[in-house]
Amino acid sequence: MTRIYVGPTALYSLGQVGELSLLDSFDGDIVIPEPVIDEVQVEPTATNLAEYRENDIDTAVDEDRIDQAESLLGDADLGAAVTVLAGVLAHRDSDDRAAVAVVSEDRTVRRMAQGLGAEVTSSFGVVVRAAIEDKYLKPTQAKRIVRRIDQHGMHLTGELRERAVGEVA
Repeated sequence: MTRIYVGPTALYSLGQVGELSLLDSFDGDIVIPEPVIDEVQVEPTATNLAEYRENDIDTAVDEDRIDQAESLLGDADLGAAVTVLAGVLAHRDSDDRAAVAVVSEDRTVRRMAQGLGAEVTSSFGVVVRAAIEDKYLKPTQAKRIVRRIDQHGMHLTGELRERAVGEVA
């Protein structure tokens, strides 16, 4: 079964615009480790995350892999996002690349997770996936969500924004 670990940066992006429910478009279990949740203090993301968590989201931390994740990162301090990488280490499967996935905007987290065998995406990828998978989310709505995320701090270059919007269409 696929486990989808969500990092603090993606929570911020989707939570600021009230679109955390788009994470449900994934086939698998959403995992938001407790330290990641604790790191999300900005409103309205914190309130939106509290409401989203009412859906029985897994918050477990793979404690036995934290030290290994920290040692792989060396001097890079990712804060609570290290628990996301610990989850990747605990659940990766060399025979099934889809066994674990990561949703994050952080380049270090994305590169490390991908190198460890996880699928990776960003909040924009979540919107694109939801538009493709969800018959109720129309491409025009998805384009508006991408633009709102972009306006709330996860800035894209014009080229990347148009690519994300184009993939939705």
